[in-house]
Amino acid sequence: MKAVIFNQHGGPEVLQLAEVPDPQIKANEVLIEVRACALNHLDVWVRNGLPGIKIPLPHILGCDVAGVVREAGDLVTWVNPGDEVMIQPGVSCGHCAECSAGRDSMCDEYDIIGYRRDGGYAELVAVPGVNVIPKPKALSWSEAAALPLVTLTAWHMLVARAQVQPGEDILIHAAGSGVGSIGIQIARLRGARVITTASSDEKLAKARELGADETINYTRDGWPKEVRRLTNGRGVDVVFEHTGEATWPGSIISLKKGGRLVTCGATSGFDARTDLRHVFYRHLTILGSMMGSKADLLAAMKFIESGQIRAVVDRTLPFAEARQAHELMEDRKQFGKLVLLP
Repeated sequence: MKAVIFNQHGGPEVLQLAEVPDPQIKANEVLIEVRACALNHLDVWVRNGLPGIKIPLPHILGCDVAGVVREAGDLVTWVNPGDEVMIQPGVSCGHCAECSAGRDSMCDEYDIIGYRRDGGYAELVAVPGVNVIPKPKALSWSEAAALPLVTLTAWHMLVARAQVQPGEDILIHAAGSGVGSIGIQIARLRGARVITTASSDEKLAKARELGADETINYTRDGWPKEVRRLTNGRGVDVVFEHTGEATWPGSIISLKKGGRLVTCGATSGFDARTDLRHVFYRHLTILGSMMGSKADLLAAMKFIESGQIRAVVDRTLPFAEARQAHELMEDRKQFGKLVLLP
């Protein structure tokens, strides 16, 4: 099969289209013919190399996959060849205490398709059968691929961790990112008033189309003051953080007394400074969130099927242009998701 691989860590130039052996499935796995695979920032981090993390080389990236079942293992009885499916990207052991309690992403063996195991930048990918969910018929292949990881992440952040309530003010950073664009929609579903940031007026206009109530260009000085102005000096109930170092101090300042900050990533850097006086004096809560459970994605799927959560696809590119797709994402040129097509 054809796949986009890299044999060494580095910049986008290490990505190459190559012929590789077809994956072989185990009895509990499914072989998927990939129709589309969306990019995530995890792809960039894995490609660059992560300290202390061993990535088997050559490696195939790609967490977000939609496709057609080609073959199901002997133990997989709930899908059949020809079924159109989406893939839940988190892989856990399924039998430890955390998995049994529905906390898949806290499993000691937790992994992500395309992280330490081969992913969807390929014509075929092998995944556990329990990770397969039906693709809604109304979704295109690129839309189906654009949804799983960011929807799972945003749902877990806002519903399970921050427990956003109707009428609350929420600040969502980077409206143009995949997780930001979905976060806006989920926050609106929860009845929150959404204030969002982005780096350009064009992206802010698109954020309003998704349902954002107020928008702020964070490249301008003093954006936390604008958050305060928009909340009559009170601050927001919740900050949806995933950019890290560049926005973290302002995010802390933007919270009201007793506010909650939920974070799932740090695309601008991990070394974020926290003035602890704000945390204890104003009774702030900082919540970590990484991926989520299969149940989180299934809970969100009914809103995807009804069209209340919709995919935001910036553009599609062929596998041969994977390098260009990575460059676009690193330069923050997109609004929503970039999707690769075989």
